[in-house]
Amino acid sequence: MAAGTAGTRHAEPETTDAPRPPLVRELVLVTALFLVYKLGRSLANGHEARAFGNADRVWDLERAVHLPGEGWAQDLIMNGGTLVHAANAYYAWVHFPATIAFLGWLYWRRPGHYVWARRALALLTAAGLALHLLMPLAPPRMLAEAGLVDTARVYGPSVYGATPATDGMANQFAAMPSLHFGWALMVAIGLIAATRGRWRALWLLHPLVTLLVIVGTANHYWLDALVAGLLLGAALALVRLPEAVRRPTPARMWAVPR
Repeated sequence: MAAGTAGTRHAEPETTDAPRPPLVRELVLVTALFLVYKLGRSLANGHEARAFGNADRVWDLERAVHLPGEGWAQDLIMNGGTLVHAANAYYAWVHFPATIAFLGWLYWRRPGHYVWARRALALLTAAGLALHLLMPLAPPRMLAEAGLVDTARVYGPSVYGATPATDGMANQFAAMPSLHFGWALMVAIGLIAATRGRWRALWLLHPLVTLLVIVGTANHYWLDALVAGLLLGAALALVRLPEAVRRPTPARMWAVPR
């Protein structure tokens, strides 16, 4: 810079954050959350007659309000063998690892955001499990009138047992709401809130891809995702992001050497 002139430059805004909570306690809490999720889905298993009756009602409601058929999403992924395999793999292997990675990153880098996100996820999961118990729902892949392909069983990989009513690993009648979508949406919202940069809105690709995958593989109805989004909205209304981590600190300024 020429002599006699001076300037300033701004650093990227920094966010203040809360102290990091004890690691052992958080590992216990998060592990308990996942175990309750799995146990709750198992307890809700069975109820085959109710599940298929509810599926008929959901299908009729979607048609009455003119939602696009789930077959539209399935046609998108069935155009190529590689794409349908990728969709099945995304459904089977991304759900838990992505959420764990999200919570782990927040814990180390944004502790205040971590506590907020963990609480919101816990509320969403509890509400989802309650609805699984109250409204067992057969997924569209089991509904004959839907005319959809069970892509996981035909093309693989599949995470479900061959007999839905006795599947000891998962509750196949827990379609409503889709916690696959709800958790993915929380991951995107949490990362957008916790990061800076013009491209952070791209985190929304995760729930968008998840939505296409869960409907295209015939594991969920559109309404399953809609209800999950509404439940997450209610959870976020109850668990507000602390003001200390919402508001960025003033940008620092340095004098540029003459």
